[in-house]
Amino acid sequence: MPLGPGLGASALGVGLGRRRRRRWFGAGAAVVGLLLLGTGVAGWVVYAKLDGNITPDEAAAAELARYAKERPTALVKDAQNVLLIGSDSRAGDGNSAYGRDSGTERSDTTILLHLSAGRRSATAVSIPRDLMVDVPACRRPDGSRSAPTFAMFNYSFQTGGSACTIRTVEKLTDIRIDHHVVVDFHGFKKMVDALDGVEVCLKEPIRDKAARLRLPAGRVTLDGEQALGYVRARKTLGDGSDTDRMDRQQRFLGALVNKAQSNDVLLNPVKLYPVLDAATSSLTTDPDLASLRGLYELVRGLRDIPTEQVRFLTVPRESYVYNANRDQLVEPAAEKLFERLRTDAPVAVTGKSPEEEGKPEKSATPGNSTSSESPDHDKYTSPSPSEPSFEGNTAGDHTCA
Repeated sequence: MPLGPGLGASALGVGLGRRRRRRWFGAGAAVVGLLLLGTGVAGWVVYAKLDGNITPDEAAAAELARYAKERPTALVKDAQNVLLIGSDSRAGDGNSAYGRDSGTERSDTTILLHLSAGRRSATAVSIPRDLMVDVPACRRPDGSRSAPTFAMFNYSFQTGGSACTIRTVEKLTDIRIDHHVVVDFHGFKKMVDALDGVEVCLKEPIRDKAARLRLPAGRVTLDGEQALGYVRARKTLGDGSDTDRMDRQQRFLGALVNKAQSNDVLLNPVKLYPVLDAATSSLTTDPDLASLRGLYELVRGLRDIPTEQVRFLTVPRESYVYNANRDQLVEPAAEKLFERLRTDAPVAVTGKSPEEEGKPEKSATPGNSTSSESPDHDKYTSPSPSEPSFEGNTAGDHTCA
């Protein structure tokens, strides 16, 4: 996965997230203003450099406009849904080391990020790449059009890129996608390295030749190359399932959020500039986001979201009835989740019990809360008896006890 630009969770330091409300991008606006706008020519040179890094996805915009009448209607003003796509393309700078460039790319990771109206919370929902879905007719890179088909989810990106993936997600969820962000392997690594690495906690040593990982147990700070192997590995880590891999990705993204918002990054222009340069140069986005101003407009409200309200979960699913190596949605749990995102209702998540850690994910059971976290954590995650809950975690959870 590279998520993406895009994004369960680990706070860096036991109890820190509970002692004070961390901010997603706290104080970021002031620093960005100082760093980018600055004074005189130098400030504008920096601004123009970062602003020009972002690649606008004009082709996707044109394709989505073609199907404008078919797309869902946004139901809640100011709520935003952003599709974060990690591409496994081997083309481009630094990506050939991960395999031969076949001329196509697939969605190695896809996350639907819902930002609530008023930016009170953020919910990141992983969509399994092996989930069986209806993929609509899409425009291929050569200009031809595919036929509608029932296939694995990542077929949509391989066939028609981000526009096809967006239309597939909208068909699956009936949720309007407002923006999208695509990042590749190289961009993900640059982001982690610009942050001077991201800390994770490993219960056991890792020896994975395919993922190029050789790590000790305990607290480990991963550089970009190691982080990419860590979030993509599936053969030797955990139970080898995509479930375990997505859980690992979510926890890494939570740790990355905590590192990115830490004061030693956001309040230090020397450290912040390479992070911004790595982030912007690794992104392909819809035209509305393809500028520093567009990105700032999207994220400016996120600085007030406590990490306990940044939630990570996977869409409720189970083994596909005709192929155990594929997935299908668990109903009605999946529709309950999609409905809450559509209507901007709170999404409650409950963590795995210690004996469940490392086991394959169970289908979501609405209204079933098993969280054993502290009362401070429960007030963010535990639903009322009448509300559904979903297995997941928050950016305020701690993997290092």
